Amino acid sequence: MSFGPKKTLWLLAAALTGAANAAVTLPALNIDTSSISVSGLSSGGFMANQLGYAHSATFKGVGVFAGGPYMCAGHSNYTACMYNASISASQLSTMQGDINNWSGSSIDAKANVAAQKVYLFVGSSDTTVGPNPMDAVNTQYGNNGATPQYVKRAGTAHVFPTDFDATGNNSCSTAASPYISNCGYDGAKAALTQFYGTLNARNDAPAAANYIEFDQTAYSAGNPGMAATGWIYVPAACSGGASQCKLHVALHGCQQSYGNIGDKFIKNTGYTRWADTNKIVVLFPQTKVDNTSHSTAASGSLANPNACWDWIGWYGADFARKSGVQITALKAMVDRVASGTGSGGGGGGGGTTLPAPTGVATSGATTSSMVVSWAAVTGASGYNVYRASTKANASLVTATNFTDTGLAAATTYSWTVRAVDSAGAEGTTSAPATGTTSGTAATCYTSSNYAHTTAGRATQSGGYTYAKGSNQNMGLWNTFTTTTLKQTGPAYYVIGTCP
Repeated sequence: MSFGPKKTLWLLAAALTGAANAAVTLPALNIDTSSISVSGLSSGGFMANQLGYAHSATFKGVGVFAGGPYMCAGHSNYTACMYNASISASQLSTMQGDINNWSGSSIDAKANVAAQKVYLFVGSSDTTVGPNPMDAVNTQYGNNGATPQYVKRAGTAHVFPTDFDATGNNSCSTAASPYISNCGYDGAKAALTQFYGTLNARNDAPAAANYIEFDQTAYSAGNPGMAATGWIYVPAACSGGASQCKLHVALHGCQQSYGNIGDKFIKNTGYTRWADTNKIVVLFPQTKVDNTSHSTAASGSLANPNACWDWIGWYGADFARKSGVQITALKAMVDRVASGTGSGGGGGGGGTTLPAPTGVATSGATTSSMVVSWAAVTGASGYNVYRASTKANASLVTATNFTDTGLAAATTYSWTVRAVDSAGAEGTTSAPATGTTSGTAATCYTSSNYAHTTAGRATQSGGYTYAKGSNQNMGLWNTFTTTTLKQTGPAYYVIGTCP
């Protein structure tokens, strides 16, 4: 459903009356899908990097403010990826192995990375993450064909840099809440310029009515690390759908969520000042504090008390891949925003008008596959089928059914379908259809790393524990570190939880 300009502005204003009113549905807008970008600070920088590799076909620009390389904490304790730790060529080679092995399946084709516009920033006084991990980010991008703009700023600590004073800011040389500082350098402008070229002069007083608090629960799948609501800034020029706009995703860092610092990251980083005059919609997804301990990829069992984005595997060993729960949620939000009438590539404002396929249904369940079918759409050249927010078909489907494979047994999935016109533009997303595969669900075991080895589910070497079969690093070998292992085959275990 789309609204006229007056109705849309009324909804925006209504959304800002505060917690007394329920958050609204995330709007579907007219977005140039060839101009979607993402950036973030700290854990948001790690997540921006992960999104950029996992969905390199979607994100044409990636900005990392004081983050680390892709999959660093997938193989090493998280402390080896921050605190200005040196990251060796051998470590980068291991991470590159993941990119190579997952390219075109668990993540989009790595060839897309070479075409991305990449912006990197770190302060020389940053001891929280630091220049060494960011040097590794720069090297990793270079190894994949990208040519980043890399800025190292003297006298700057672990903060988001701006060139204006704002309430609550600390000194640029001090890493303290809200981790946003007047450093005499406009980080938001630098990143957005790298992505979109020369910008119009900014508006230092964006209208309050352009900030929308939206319901995140429709996308987060109950993830305990994501807040119930997020925020989106929609410039007045983008609210009615007449103009096609760009989309940028801005990811806060640890201790920068709305629950930690209110709207400071949303309003005081400068993103919305530039967005307002340059037809850029800015999505500000939000995390929340999670004090429950979770098994991680290589750092043992940890809680997430600082409301960080998942860059160490709190919420599954696939945290850096398309199937990761937070990556799935963020991509679904992007898809929703970019699903309005007129959305499409090229910035021309045309797009497709094909309607949503009807009669979407599932059948023929096996232990690893499901048939998805739908009614034909007049004018469609083919169809794309999405499992959650991930496209399931490798090539355009020309029939009105598709068999999705590689599924887990005894697991419920949801699919949607979009018609595609002769120019390759997708139409409106269908209503979802769910289905459950047959068979018996995978078995999970939660116990100490020592108990896993004595039960034959893991091995130990050099004081660390490794899952049998997958050889994933489970952390220290002792009775205090707890890990959940999922058995996916005979004598084959992975770090993760059962559906």
